Amino acid sequence: MAETLFCDLTPVTVAVPFDAEGPPRLETANRTQVELIPHDPDAVLPPGHAARLVWGFVEGLDLQRFYDAIAARGSRAGRPAIDPKILVALWLYATIDGVGSAREVARLCYAHDAYRWLRGGVSVNYHTLSDFRVAHQAAIDDLLTQSITVLIHRRVVTLTRVAQDGTKVRASAGIRSFRRRPTLEEAGRLARQQVTRTAAQVHGDVNAREAAAQQRAAAERLARVEEALAQLPQVEAAKRRNRSKATPRASTTDPDARVMKMMDGGYRPAYNVQFATDVSSQVVVGVAVTTTGADQGELVPMLDQIARRTGRSPATELADGGFVSIESIRGASQRGVTLYAPIPKGNHAPGAGSSAGQDAAVSAWRDRMATDEAKAFYKARAGTAERINADAKCHRTLGQLGVRGLTKVTTWALWAALAQNVMRAMEIVPHLMS
Repeated sequence: MAETLFCDLTPVTVAVPFDAEGPPRLETANRTQVELIPHDPDAVLPPGHAARLVWGFVEGLDLQRFYDAIAARGSRAGRPAIDPKILVALWLYATIDGVGSAREVARLCYAHDAYRWLRGGVSVNYHTLSDFRVAHQAAIDDLLTQSITVLIHRRVVTLTRVAQDGTKVRASAGIRSFRRRPTLEEAGRLARQQVTRTAAQVHGDVNAREAAAQQRAAAERLARVEEALAQLPQVEAAKRRNRSKATPRASTTDPDARVMKMMDGGYRPAYNVQFATDVSSQVVVGVAVTTTGADQGELVPMLDQIARRTGRSPATELADGGFVSIESIRGASQRGVTLYAPIPKGNHAPGAGSSAGQDAAVSAWRDRMATDEAKAFYKARAGTAERINADAKCHRTLGQLGVRGLTKVTTWALWAALAQNVMRAMEIVPHLMS
């Protein structure tokens, strides 16, 4: 058999005719092959790119408050912390870019050249980004003050005219999460029972990790219900002031949120975000978040905040009719601020009817607003305050909040204000970034 198979092993040459038009020679795709591609992150972004300008701005800020909170020091055990400079720059750039989701920012840190450049090879995840964003309200507030101070020193911010306006921002809560007191008390009773039940499961047959998660969820639910009950007296007081006959309710999802009338005429859970903006430079010089739908009573606290941040009060304040009250007019006058606000119609307006001429500050305001000069001066308010509010809601992540609670919402609004100031600094004073 072997002799039959291998009897002739002489190579045989077969003549193949030459064919110049034969099948094409191709390099086909091989996507399983691992490639080591040289990458120079610094060469990807051109000079003057917005990410470079944001980084330059952040490098000029005093971030000591962030560094003081870091626990990993010296030879102490623990993983090194991410440089706060990187996280501040990432969130500023993301806010300017209109990205409000921590998960999306984390994805972009590995998929987008600008975010990769800001990250600079440091590993980040969405948990770290999310926690950092809302954990440093005082430090972010200080950064806003620093941004204003720099621009005042450069004579960009003059405080000659400041426009203030409030905007309702949709809260991260549903309208059906609002409950009356009896319902909240019953929910609290059930939540306490659930806490007791889940605490017993920790030592039972249930998986330890699953039991701990259930216990944590039950405790958080109880805390929200108790906070909602604690907020009810404030809601009841507000209803009495407004002579409302509606039954007071509080949310078990976000106890600080209040049902407010929105721009479209509907009523939804929201916060009232206040911005005060220097008219000449379009720089935000004051931020406040309130749980009241009305703007009345917010003017004087904002003037005090501006004085705290800048060391002086603005020369003039532009506000719409919702801010007008006798207390606001007097408060502005006492602080040396000239108030420009329209005179409401009707006898309820300050200085109208039987109260006419009884208050010097109110009389001066009414006389001033009756002039054509004051009416022309007041027109600058809409082009500043309303534009800032619209920009923050449409492009700077304030369309709908992704956090709950007054403290976190205020921090979120501070990021939007700081991003606005960074953009103005990059546009007006580009050499600040060099």
